[in-house]
Amino acid sequence: MENPEVAVSSCTAHDDENLCSYKQHLSVSQEGLLEDQLRRKLKFFFMNPCEKFWARGRKPWKLGIQLLKIAMVTIQLVVFGLSNQMVVAFKEENTVAFKHLFLKGYMDRMDDTYAVYTQTDVYDQIFFAINQYLQLPNISVGNHAYEKRGAEETALAVCQQFYKRGTICPGNDTFDIDPEIVTDCLYIEPMTPLDNTTVGKHNLNFTLDFHRLVTVQLMFNLKAINLQTVRHHELPDCYDFTLTIVFDNKAHSGRIKISLDNDIAIRECKDWHVSGSIQKNTHYMMIFDAFVILTCLASLILCTRSVVKGIRLQREFVSFFLYYYKKEVSFSDQMEFVNGWYILIMVSDVLTIVGSTLKMEIQAKSLTSYDVCSILLGTSTMLVWLGVIRYLGFFQKYNLLILTLRAALPNVMRFCCCAAMIYLGYCFCGWIVLGPYHVKFRSLNMVSECLFSLINGDDMFATFAKMQQKSYLVWLFSRIYLYSFISLFIYMVLSLFIALITDTYETVKHYQQDGFPETELQRFISQCKDSPNSGRYRLEDESSVSLFCCCNGSSEHI
Repeated sequence: MENPEVAVSSCTAHDDENLCSYKQHLSVSQEGLLEDQLRRKLKFFFMNPCEKFWARGRKPWKLGIQLLKIAMVTIQLVVFGLSNQMVVAFKEENTVAFKHLFLKGYMDRMDDTYAVYTQTDVYDQIFFAINQYLQLPNISVGNHAYEKRGAEETALAVCQQFYKRGTICPGNDTFDIDPEIVTDCLYIEPMTPLDNTTVGKHNLNFTLDFHRLVTVQLMFNLKAINLQTVRHHELPDCYDFTLTIVFDNKAHSGRIKISLDNDIAIRECKDWHVSGSIQKNTHYMMIFDAFVILTCLASLILCTRSVVKGIRLQREFVSFFLYYYKKEVSFSDQMEFVNGWYILIMVSDVLTIVGSTLKMEIQAKSLTSYDVCSILLGTSTMLVWLGVIRYLGFFQKYNLLILTLRAALPNVMRFCCCAAMIYLGYCFCGWIVLGPYHVKFRSLNMVSECLFSLINGDDMFATFAKMQQKSYLVWLFSRIYLYSFISLFIYMVLSLFIALITDTYETVKHYQQDGFPETELQRFISQCKDSPNSGRYRLEDESSVSLFCCCNGSSEHI
């Protein structure tokens, strides 16, 4: 059968730049052939990969690449995750070691209760930390060292913050205070102390005015090298630890809380040499990462090509409907040509390419952005696995879940917006009323976490039991507050949410049995009765002039 090509004269763009007017009159038979050709193109566009293979012998390259990419990206993520575990373990273990080294009498899991209550204890803690710092090379079992700037080692800074002026007499209920904060710092250079020599008040001109004292901070820098990676055939990293020991007296309550904060930075080691096969293993992993980048790049190109062809076919269909039927195509029908799965795959490809590039730089010790790389690779792997759902959707039983989620999403979003208003109201109310009397309501973030746990049925008894009974009115309010929230959200909001999903599921299941309501696009395509293996699709000339200008070629959707 000859391909019904139509001579198209020069096109003029009007209101729709994709709508081109014919300069000559088409016969009825020519219009019918053109309409049949467009139907066949649309039907081929919405076929699944197997049907396209039967129709034109097109191999499903994108499907093969996606399956290969899933395996490669997952292997890459697992290898990077195991390497990142050693980084995280090294950071955490060093932080624990520093707390035992510099906090006197520290025991594990004491962070929330570690405090001092007398002036003597405050001085003992400060000078204990200073002496431990000065003797660090002799007492630490790790490879810790002082930070050097040039030839000199950095000093430990002891800074106290206090009110500029203050006279406080609680017995007389009087005070006179200037709230301006003044900072005074004392610097102690690292040195090798003599035997039985320690630093104390008699060595330093250091005193504290506890009535005006706000905080005391001990700040110093240490360095270390993570050697455990050598055993796993990876090059070690160099670490900078910026430690801050804080004595918090902001409340002036008689309890000075002590905390140690460890700000960790990973640096490229300046001069290193490792014997053996570590560098070979690093090169092999970088070659594998490069192959992952090439695979994702191929996937990105193929998916972008399909999205572009879909948009071109969409414009052709819209122009056809407007020219022949004098009708606008609905927005939902137009969006059928934009494949959201391909956009998701394209996003995952971009994230994988950037994440793999960062991973190669980390392995070459040019960068140390472990957290950024983890976010990129983790998100991309999640999206890659989600993209597989598209191919499962070609099977009717698996497609039920996808159709249910797709149909329920608009109603679920509207329902969640309404429920969020109630939830936020309870959050603000609980924070301001129960915050002073309940540890789980001290901040908005904690309130939100507590209420979300209650919705899921977690920790209910503890939430009720930990409420202080100092104020009977607040205690009674807390009971009304908690009972009403639990009853409202568990018995009403969650039940309505489940009913919303269930109703959509039953509707989709009914449609699968009796047929889905047809849209104009589906009714237009259904008039093409050519099966994929009829051979009619192979006769389509993909390079023929399209129905309208700027719409040349055939579109694919593999």
